[in-house]
Amino acid sequence: MTDSTSDPTAGPGTRHLDDRIEAVFGPLVDEIAAGAVARERGRRLPVDEVDLLRRAGFGALRVTVEDGGWGASLEQEFRLLVRLGEADSNLPQLLRGHVAFVETQRAQPDGPLRTEWLERLAAGDVLVGNAQAERGDATAVTTRLTEVDGRLRLDGRKFYSTGTLYADWIWVGALRGDEPVALAVRADAPGVTRLDDWGGFGQRLTGSGTTIFDDVTVDPAQVLPWSDNAERRPLAYTQALYQLVLLAAETGIARAVLRDAVDFVRPRTRTFGVAGVSLPREDPLVQGVVGRLSSIASAVEAVTLSAVRALEAADARASAAASAAASVDASAPDGASAAADDYQEALATVFEAQQVVLPLVLEAATALFEVGGASAVDADRALDRHWRNARTIASHNPAIHRERALGDRRLNGTPFRTGPQAAAAAPTTPAAPAAAHAALVRTP
Repeated sequence: MTDSTSDPTAGPGTRHLDDRIEAVFGPLVDEIAAGAVARERGRRLPVDEVDLLRRAGFGALRVTVEDGGWGASLEQEFRLLVRLGEADSNLPQLLRGHVAFVETQRAQPDGPLRTEWLERLAAGDVLVGNAQAERGDATAVTTRLTEVDGRLRLDGRKFYSTGTLYADWIWVGALRGDEPVALAVRADAPGVTRLDDWGGFGQRLTGSGTTIFDDVTVDPAQVLPWSDNAERRPLAYTQALYQLVLLAAETGIARAVLRDAVDFVRPRTRTFGVAGVSLPREDPLVQGVVGRLSSIASAVEAVTLSAVRALEAADARASAAASAAASVDASAPDGASAAADDYQEALATVFEAQQVVLPLVLEAATALFEVGGASAVDADRALDRHWRNARTIASHNPAIHRERALGDRRLNGTPFRTGPQAAAAAPTTPAAPAAAHAALVRTP
């Protein structure tokens, strides 16, 4: 499942964890892959498959060993996400909210809430969904947290609630008065309604529809000022992380396209009248297409994982700087703030990866049909799902905007807009910072 066993720089601890991840999750990935076509054709939500991952401890992968988790690196987690994307591209995307939530909790200062959540996550049987984005004005947040008769009450309606249908808890963005806040509520709490009304032609099983909060009681201890989340780690990290999960799903699609092309061609005995060729697998044109698909799958995986490593390295440097600053002067700015440009450069690497990965995967998903003629379009094979899913993912966080921002950064040194910076370009509202964060995840 991972390549670190062949990496001479990987230590024995890394290789041992690689082996453990493979032993636990490898069979589950194969099981998930086996049912992918049937789920796609019947629009059956992968509830059982997500539960397999939950019970296997996926939710605790990035929790440190000291806190009771697996202690996986970001790269190890993303290698698994790529494998899941190959099995079923809906899976990494619907887990995206959980991936980001764990990183949020890891970055929080020591305290009761962080301890509570790390213990809950380390137990390994909890997944967290996302409910940040709302339909309508990009700077408007209408979900409200109010105090009524001595209790906190949550009311509102979210869309693009990716993964929330499968979640045990939901991470929600809201306004408390004029203050943006983030809070966690149980997915089965009274007043929470989750709808499977995502209508996209791709990634149809991500559970990216509506979540309604109607007079939901909220534990005050689960509420954090939005600024606390943003200041502990720059939003460039979160933005990069969200985009990388999508790239992991795209990379998985590229691998699945190659797999399906090979599986389609190998057993076939009918060829398209090429002189001297009796089997499709001996047809030089078919071989050329499969060679191209193989090259694309390898290239996009290399690019995606390189971007993951860039983000992980930036975060490690920020953590080291924070520790050094704290040991010298407790009032010194934290490492995340001091390393803001480092995070920005990592985000640039992710955006550059996006420009390369998206068109290549779409090319592969189209070229797949060149290996089989009319029989490849048989609806029972559902090979069209690869293009539909890749196109749907590619429509998120539009690449054309990232390309322009990359050029502006390289030419003029302009930083990428994240959080309040992004909101500054829109009409000012009290909710603008929170809405800007919601825009990062406004993707099914």
